[in-house]
Amino acid sequence: MFEQVFKNIDDILHKDAGCSSELDYIEQTSWILFLKYLDDLEKEKENAALLAGKEYQRIIEPEYKWSTWAAPKLPNGKIDHNALTGDDLLDFVNNKLFPYLKKFKEKAQSPDTIEYKIGEIFSELKNRLQSGYNLREVINLVDGLSFSTSSEKHEMSHLYETKIKNMGNAGRNGGEYYTPRPLIRTIVKVVDPKIGETVYDGAVGSAGFLVEAYEYMRQQKKLSTKDWERLQKKTFYGKEKKSLAYIIGIMNMILHGIEAPNIVHTNTLAENLADIQEKDRYDVVLANPPFGGKERKEIQQNFPIKTGETAYLFLQHFIKILKAGGRAGIVIKNTFLSNTDNASVSLRKHLLDTCNLHTVLDLPSGVFQGAGVKTVVLFFEKGKPTRQTWFYQLNLDRNLGKTNPLTEKDLAEFIELQKTKANSKNSWTVNIADIDPDTYDLSVKNPNTPEEPPLRSPADIIAEMEELDKETQQLLTELKTIIGDEKA
Repeated sequence: MFEQVFKNIDDILHKDAGCSSELDYIEQTSWILFLKYLDDLEKEKENAALLAGKEYQRIIEPEYKWSTWAAPKLPNGKIDHNALTGDDLLDFVNNKLFPYLKKFKEKAQSPDTIEYKIGEIFSELKNRLQSGYNLREVINLVDGLSFSTSSEKHEMSHLYETKIKNMGNAGRNGGEYYTPRPLIRTIVKVVDPKIGETVYDGAVGSAGFLVEAYEYMRQQKKLSTKDWERLQKKTFYGKEKKSLAYIIGIMNMILHGIEAPNIVHTNTLAENLADIQEKDRYDVVLANPPFGGKERKEIQQNFPIKTGETAYLFLQHFIKILKAGGRAGIVIKNTFLSNTDNASVSLRKHLLDTCNLHTVLDLPSGVFQGAGVKTVVLFFEKGKPTRQTWFYQLNLDRNLGKTNPLTEKDLAEFIELQKTKANSKNSWTVNIADIDPDTYDLSVKNPNTPEEPPLRSPADIIAEMEELDKETQQLLTELKTIIGDEKA
């Protein structure tokens, strides 16, 4: 049912002149879904308060309730045919509803409340639908969805993840927001966040790392009321620069059961590293910072190792923001391990000196569809220098792509061997004392793979060709002599 509704919504949005891509589809679906979710949540709280003999004060005023403007009902439960539509609906949404919801940001008591998130969301986006009739059709479809049971919420969150994945596959900058979930789940399992620890992603995107960490942690044991409260409000933290990713990240976490996500809309790299204090640090960092980006000079001034490469600035940030003994799983381009520029060498030295880089997972190309880059995952613990690093090279017997994506089964051997850092045909250990102290080169070189002979230089090839020419000339001369002797 839910899947068909999502498909029908996309079909309507596709017809609307204001929506042109998967990114627009998910943005517009998100704000409408959010308001329906909010209405269901308010009903739940109202009913719970009634049962407890208490009174519940609704967040949304009567005029702006979903059941007032979006889905006023007839006695038979169907939407009133006099409900706003066409230009009247567009006028209400654009000129009354959105301005009203934006103001919640100013009225909220603190950023970790759902009121603040409402204000943030509706400050960052706008209604893109240009036809009020299309908007009416979408609202009618969304009204048929229910968020009242845990199974319904689970199904909805799964479908939302699918939409995020489709957005990533659609190209443009959608891929920035999507890290394959099998990879995220593997990273979470290895880092193993525990109830009571804080988890942070400073490049939160669609919040895939935080969502998967939440799913992993809530299944660790039977949770007490205090545990649930902690998971909801004091465990997961994130920052995101881009408006659309910020909206999607919040929506994704809400649909997975985190009511007021601690995600801040800000440029993480605008924060000076020197200003990070102990109170700002986290137990666990999980992230896939954007690679290939370039930061301005003024942003680079916030970091001791100056570089325009966005991912390298993020790595410095992550090392700094980890608590002593804190653990991290970070996706980064594999060229980080071998680049010879000053920033790369300095950053590798800093990582090895201040953290125990205990594991490097080398991924094949095609893991990130459309990105065309090879990546590695760095697993490290802050506070002790690295003595040994265990490498695992994921060698698959197929090419990865849109129709052949990475699976958890592909990563099962890595998870098993990583527990003991066992050596195998795909894994080996490097002693840091043996690497070049001038370059700190950590290139992935599997000692179990026969080395291909090095390519010859052009000079060697030319010399060999000249030698062959001489031999050929000599043979021709000898042949002429033999032929001449025979004629004589």
